[in-house]
Amino acid sequence: MLGSDSLVTVDSRRFDKPRSRAEAAEHLAYFSGKVMELHSAAALARGGRTEWDHTDVARLKVRDLSDAFIAGYLDAEWPAVSGCVGVFRIEALGVQLFESIEGSHFTVLGMPLLPVLAALRARGVLRA
Repeated sequence: MLGSDSLVTVDSRRFDKPRSRAEAAEHLAYFSGKVMELHSAAALARGGRTEWDHTDVARLKVRDLSDAFIAGYLDAEWPAVSGCVGVFRIEALGVQLFESIEGSHFTVLGMPLLPVLAALRARGVLRA
């Protein structure tokens, strides 16, 4: 069994998925002009025991976001981003939130995929 999850920190404060559009707007306003750290983790388990786990961090510099941009962004992306930690889908309009991104593209998507694939190959699940 493979499991994966992500969380966002900004200024050492943890953020989860927004519970409402109003909370999403609050999160985005707080992120504005700051560095967001996106922590993604994955684990492989068998028989109720964790056999392998891995964590990775990507750093995303959020550009200065105006209230008008936030409102328009949420008009376009809500409710799709309601299930997204950090209130963005990098493969959609969410890329417009950022000035720069440091780290693995897969970590930003929500799973440290290259280490997961290596672990699956090491266990013979995928061909080496």
